[in-house]
Amino acid sequence: MHRSAIPPAPTASSVAVRTAFLTVKDAADYLGLSPHTLYVWRHRRQGPPSFRMGPRGRVTYRVEALDAWVREQEQADSRSNPALNPLKRSFHLVSRR
Repeated sequence: MHRSAIPPAPTASSVAVRTAFLTVKDAADYLGLSPHTLYVWRHRRQGPPSFRMGPRGRVTYRVEALDAWVREQEQADSRSNPALNPLKRSFHLVSRR
């Protein structure tokens, strides 16, 4: 009977490292976007921060950077950030004499 080699179960640290970095496809899935959108944003230097990693220079995204970028987008949008809502700002009129 031939025994096949069973790979060891992944450790918590190896899973954490593997999931800390995402490919373009995985980052797009994570954000609910298409990979094409991320490619266009990267070309225009918009969107979440990314970098090339590895010998083949694959475009990579850090999960923590994606989360931070989403928070920044929320804060920049007046619908998500009440402080930016122009309808709730008080305007002071200055009288001219």
